[in-house]
Amino acid sequence: MKKAKDIININNIARAVVALAIVLVVIAVGLFISRNVAGGKSSDDGYRSIVVVASGDTLSKLLTDQGFSNAEVLEIAKVLKKDADITSLRAESDKIEFVRADETAPISKIIIVPSPWKQIEVTCDADGNWQCQTIDIKPDTRVIYRQGEILDGDSFYLAGGRAGIPEGVLAEVYDLLAFEMDFERDVRAGQKFSVLYEENFANGEKVDNGRVLAVQFEALRGNVKMYRFKKADGKIGYYDENGNGAIKSLKRTPINNAKVTSSFSNSRKHPVLGYTRAHKGVDFRASTGTPIPAAGAGRVVARGYNNGHGNYIKLRHNGSYETLYAHMSRFAKGVVVGTTVKQGQTIGYVGSTGLSTGPHLHYEIIKDGKHVNPMTVKLPAINNLGKKDKEQFLKYRQVIDDGIEHLSKHPEWFIQL
Repeated sequence: MKKAKDIININNIARAVVALAIVLVVIAVGLFISRNVAGGKSSDDGYRSIVVVASGDTLSKLLTDQGFSNAEVLEIAKVLKKDADITSLRAESDKIEFVRADETAPISKIIIVPSPWKQIEVTCDADGNWQCQTIDIKPDTRVIYRQGEILDGDSFYLAGGRAGIPEGVLAEVYDLLAFEMDFERDVRAGQKFSVLYEENFANGEKVDNGRVLAVQFEALRGNVKMYRFKKADGKIGYYDENGNGAIKSLKRTPINNAKVTSSFSNSRKHPVLGYTRAHKGVDFRASTGTPIPAAGAGRVVARGYNNGHGNYIKLRHNGSYETLYAHMSRFAKGVVVGTTVKQGQTIGYVGSTGLSTGPHLHYEIIKDGKHVNPMTVKLPAINNLGKKDKEQFLKYRQVIDDGIEHLSKHPEWFIQL
């Protein structure tokens, strides 16, 4: 499946800069494209009839209804399986178009549309043999800008929804910002945020959301900015305004949108034991069974049970960092000592085992053998840009910033790629 034009492909950066600059000039003089532009399929190649697959429909039934013989049905099914890996149809989703020279002519082409971005064309050659071709459809991709503000009593999700940011985009933005922010403590009334992201259209109708291109949030620790950028080697990452890696090797808050119930402290009165001792991690309230993702890529170096932590797992991320997750109700299947895990992979589930007064996750970060505060420790970036990539990034960032400036003044506009 072809992807929409990637404006952050380093090989196309010059064309991207020029193209977007032209678009911005158009925007600047007040010309914009209506968001209701519709598209349609040409019928110049003949008469078309369209069948939407219904419950109980099979390829054999639909073809037979169109007058195909059993032998032809078997041949077409064989071609579809071999060349397009299609063995069944989805009710209320797939549709089939039958093309004829005119309304009474035999069918010369069958078009199966399994998704807005792909269609399968089956045609009959001069010798009566059926052939199959897969055609990728390029989305009509539009860059959208949305900005919002935290009000009294707001969560980030509530404020983002009010700003018109789709739920899936909000979840991705939350994941990105969680590397820099503690959403329980860093979100305050009056803070502003913005997101630049893609929406994909087909025939004038929105199908889904695309990539998050830029994020900005006025956090307590300073203005956080992240830009999506593809390096010369093809690897994609998010970088701050100076080209430094914005994705850290560990997340401060493994569970999204979980409330902090107990902070890191050198002297906390233990809720079960009753006396004061150090609390070497942060507690996040969550219901029993909530998945616990690994805060970073690493290897399981300990998994077991003790009276204090209950069911716990410890991950080693590199020579300096380890993380520990405690009070689990159970471990994820297949996660044992020696297992290598990816960042975000579920390693266990929230519980209340060990010395605990209720279901929560106790999360620790250990740096060079010493416990540190997950909410304040400076976390290492996964990667930074080299000299040449940084030069291209800074040019691209300026184009994005110019686009944001114009779109912020006219939120009903968009940039069409």
